[in-house]
Amino acid sequence: MMMTRLLLAPLLVLTLAFPAAAEKLSLDAISAYLNGLKTAQASFTQLNDDGSISTGTIYIKRPGRVRFEYDPPEQALVLAGGGQVAIFDAKSNAPPEQYPLKRTPLNLILEANVDLARRNMVVGHSSDGKTTTVTAQDPENPEYGTIQLVFTGNPVELRQWVITDGTGTQTTVVLGALTRGGDFPPSLFNVTVESQKRGL
Repeated sequence: MMMTRLLLAPLLVLTLAFPAAAEKLSLDAISAYLNGLKTAQASFTQLNDDGSISTGTIYIKRPGRVRFEYDPPEQALVLAGGGQVAIFDAKSNAPPEQYPLKRTPLNLILEANVDLARRNMVVGHSSDGKTTTVTAQDPENPEYGTIQLVFTGNPVELRQWVITDGTGTQTTVVLGALTRGGDFPPSLFNVTVESQKRGL
């Protein structure tokens, strides 16, 4: 399925420039960081289920909006906005596949008020001395899968995530340096506008 390949694929270890040592970040500190992340842009590298690697640019506008623009030759597009996730296939003239955002683990970091401790949705919280890893799921709907978030500290920064869907399929997204701030137009995350631009 297209959604599995693009958004929801295996964990491969990448060598990243992590600090030499860092204390384990608290859930409150991570929640505060995510809530303060209103808009951001970064390059990303995605490791897919078939072993291939995709690259592109991600645009985040919390709450509820994200855009994954994939580089050539793939040129696919994944949007989250208006409560929906839409996957556009550049090789198809068909309308995008759409799924409710709430049914994907990505919703856990895009919701308006992230409170990892209060919601009792964290099923893993560990540190290797360099990074802090938090694994979360919707406690009311664990069948939607999990999202594993990796952070560095001083200052806190989201470095990668691994989404595992309900079938166990994994997608790893490794972020470049986040450029925070700025204002992205609503059309960037509008499924209808994007469909019209593509004549779908």
